[in-house]
This record gives sequence, structure tokens and C-alpha cells, in this order.
Amino acid sequence: MIVGNGPVDDGVDVLIDSGDLVIRFNGSRNFGAAGRKTDVIAVCNTGRPGAAMVADPAWRNSEAVSGTAEIWSVRDPGKFAELKPQLAITHPELDDFCDDYTDGFATFAAANGKQHRIITRAAHDALDAELMALDAEPYVVPSSGMVVVHAILSDPGYADDTVILAGFGHAGWGGHPFAAERRLTDKHIASGRVMRLQPLFTHALSQGA
Repeated sequence: MIVGNGPVDDGVDVLIDSGDLVIRFNGSRNFGAAGRKTDVIAVCNTGRPGAAMVADPAWRNSEAVSGTAEIWSVRDPGKFAELKPQLAITHPELDDFCDDYTDGFATFAAANGKQHRIITRAAHDALDAELMALDAEPYVVPSSGMVVVHAILSDPGYADDTVILAGFGHAGWGGHPFAAERRLTDKHIASGRVMRLQPLFTHALSQGA
């Protein structure tokens, strides 16, 4: 279960919590409505979101973060260090976008008995290539949700698993290529590796009726 921070249907919490692996993001805004089980928190480890989370006791002490076994930093520090001079030209307003807080998340994880993982730049680069092949509009970086989806799908350890998405609205900050990400998600669904939770939830309701 990969649980984005978008809206979810009432009653999906039980289905989400039945997942073998539940991944949430950043502040887990729909925690509770989208279940409570949390195995991984994937964080945006650069820029203002990273700075805010790593310094915030409320985030560190939240139920989702306290209960998770792993923290995944979605953005490879080297990749974003190289991106910074490009953004200084194309997006000067994003002057702190590439500021790196990976070490802060790694330190927090180690101090609290959690594993820390950095999703590789190879995964990010491969996702960029897939999005461009689907005629992505100009963008800054893919969304954290899509990076995690790609990382899971490209990991041989998950080759036999079905990936179920919840809370993915493919909308938000204009620097993400959400239209192309929706097209890529539809392609994954057509392949049989990915499904959205909503049809599964509807089936579960019909079986219980």
C-alpha cells in the first residue's frame, strides 16, 4: 500500500491497514482516515519541507513517525546538489529547494532504531526518462509519490507484489508533472503491477453487502 496525502474514501482504513507493507509520506495528512499502520515514511528531504519536518517535535513524535520502522529520503543529495545551479537560472525563486537535510533524517532514524534509506538518483533519472517518453510538460522534479512508486516497481524484491495506491490525486504543486504522472500510473495499472484502492474498496463493499 502506497498512501499519498490526498483524499480517501470513508472506510478504506481497514483495507489499507491489511497491507503487507504500508508507505506514507511526510506529514501523513490523512492518517487515521487512511488507516494507521505505517511501515515506511517517505520524506522530501530537501528544501522547506525537509527543514520543517526534521526540526519539528510534533512530526518526530507523531504516531505515524513513531511507529514506522523505516524512513526513506526520496531525493538523492548528489542529484539535487547538481540541480541547484540549474534552478538558480530557471527558477530563482526556488533558492532553498535543494538545501539538503538527509543527514538530519539519518541521524533521527539511527537514534530511534529505524532504518534509513536514500532512493537512488538512478531511480529518479529512470523515472524522468519514463515521464519524458509520455510527453511530460516542463517540470522541476517528479512528485515524491511517483519516485517511490518507481523505486518499488524497479526493485526485484517486490517483483511478485501488487502495488496498491491510495490518496493519489495527481494534483498539487506546479513543479511536478502531474498529468504525465497520471498517464504513467495508468500505464502501470494496465500492466497489472499497480491498482488503485478505490476499485478494490468497491469490490469489498459489494462482497459484504
